[in-house]
Amino acid sequence: MRRLSAVAIGLVAASVLVAGCSSATPQNTGDNNATGSATLTIGIADDLPGVSLKTDAGYAGFDIDTANYVAGKLGVPTKNITWQRIDQAERVSALTSGKVDLVVSTFSITPEREKEIAFAGPYFVAHQDLLIRRNDDTITGPETLDGKKVCAAAGTTSIDYLTAHYQGKITVVKVPSWSECVRDLAAGTVDAVSTDDLILAGFATQPEYKGVLRVIGKGFTDENYGIGLKQGDDRLDTVRAALKEYISSGAWKTSLDANIAPSGYAIPAPPTVK
Repeated sequence: MRRLSAVAIGLVAASVLVAGCSSATPQNTGDNNATGSATLTIGIADDLPGVSLKTDAGYAGFDIDTANYVAGKLGVPTKNITWQRIDQAERVSALTSGKVDLVVSTFSITPEREKEIAFAGPYFVAHQDLLIRRNDDTITGPETLDGKKVCAAAGTTSIDYLTAHYQGKITVVKVPSWSECVRDLAAGTVDAVSTDDLILAGFATQPEYKGVLRVIGKGFTDENYGIGLKQGDDRLDTVRAALKEYISSGAWKTSLDANIAPSGYAIPAPPTVK
């Protein structure tokens, strides 16, 4: 089945404008060809274009493809996956409480999180960046944020970075989801949104934000995405092996080419899964 997700504006240069880029109607991920009756509940976001988006047909995006591939290697058919939407701030607790089996949701691997849960990965490396209104020439990078209101989703490494580096210089606005941040930015109630470039790029190319918002294009952190599991989960090694195969088989590149690359976002070399 041909998979085509809502595409994202690429960070081909600093201060990329989105007016000339296109978007497409996403379709749900294809079947992973696994058989049997095994089931799996996977925690995901449902509002990230090109990455993890709820559609009329199901869910679509790079993270969805990644989760679906791994589920197949765990012996779980696509039709037996329960996609559980979770807020960014509940990704760790959803695992420790048993609400979900896996979390595949732009989930950065950090030492603090590894104290509570296990990770397989990384399967992608993104970079924290800034999304601003198109005509705002007062923000050119993180060093020009003094006195600004910057929105980020609660429970993320993005909010941790802003708090650690700009406490007292900026007003950090915490909300449950990135889509809420972007709506606030477009409405003028905040001055910028800061999170991973992959996420920001997806929003910037959406029809309602074309010509309205732009990505600065100056990444200032490395965000290593991993699949989260409960500590002690004996499927960890299988998930790790599945991610290695996902990359080596070409399925990783195929998903990124379908979901992200048409926008012009430069697809990086794959990371080494540890």
